[in-house]
Amino acid sequence: MTGTVCVTGGAGYVGSMTVWTLVDRGVPVVVFDNLSTGHRELLPPDVPVFVGDVRDTSALEKCFATYGVTGVVHCAALALVPESVAHPGRYWSVNVGGTGALVEAASNRGVKAIVFSSSAATYGEPDQIPIPERHPQRPINPYGHSKLVAETVLEDGERAGGPRWLALRYFNAAGADPKGRCGEVHEPETHIIPNILRSAAAIESGRTDVPPLMLFGSDYPTQDGTCVRDYIHTLDLAEAHIRGLDYLQAGGESGAYNLGTGQGVSLRALVRAVTEVTGVKVPYSIGPRRPGDPARLVADPSRAWQVLGWQARHSTLESIVSTAWAWARR
Repeated sequence: MTGTVCVTGGAGYVGSMTVWTLVDRGVPVVVFDNLSTGHRELLPPDVPVFVGDVRDTSALEKCFATYGVTGVVHCAALALVPESVAHPGRYWSVNVGGTGALVEAASNRGVKAIVFSSSAATYGEPDQIPIPERHPQRPINPYGHSKLVAETVLEDGERAGGPRWLALRYFNAAGADPKGRCGEVHEPETHIIPNILRSAAAIESGRTDVPPLMLFGSDYPTQDGTCVRDYIHTLDLAEAHIRGLDYLQAGGESGAYNLGTGQGVSLRALVRAVTEVTGVKVPYSIGPRRPGDPARLVADPSRAWQVLGWQARHSTLESIVSTAWAWARR
């Protein structure tokens, strides 16, 4: 990899893990973030942070010129599905408008490679499991729709002479840095693993008023009736971004790749794994299904292996839960 990498949204969950991984490999990095939901304290202290709005083309251009940026990992986005339903305009503004501004700035400053944090939410309700990249993209919420349109913005930009790109469609990002330097910090927290671990930490501390965790739906056509999801460690996601940049800078073609393990985990199995790792039994109750929750979402990640040489190496359930548990106890 040559030149400096800019990580937009680099003070966020996946972004900060990507920054640390780049720094560990000696790659010069600059973070572009407005710090509205990101946290500077998750970053290496000597990595410069350019504070700006990803929709501001001139700010992006100034950042690229100041630091000699040659490649971008684009993580800056809004990412809460319920919020996207209530405020779709925000999601189109940031996720689509921000990607448009990024493509424009990259084109103007000669940046040749963008690796985009996309989402399995672009697929919507799956027709087949595991889900390949050729699966129809029919998002069922504004968040997924905004990510799909952002992919189209990247395609259109390349046709106009702009940078080549990869869209990395995450399944369920999870885990924390094994070295304890960064992890999940969201308010409100909507992801299942940190919420289970918050309950475990509260019980471990002696609290007796911890309410049961709510699992939505127990009558799905799965092995135990609860939803099945494909959890991928953020360290594996960071590795995929770096391999993607290397691939593009070596002349690789633009395209989309699924990032997952190819293995599904049910919610009940997830709760059991937390008990095994923490030694704390977390009580839970069963609620009704949530509208729009598919029974199973599992990736077919074979294309990432065949083309990028990437596969999930840190995404065993034990590794995900144990690193997230160490982070939660901090």
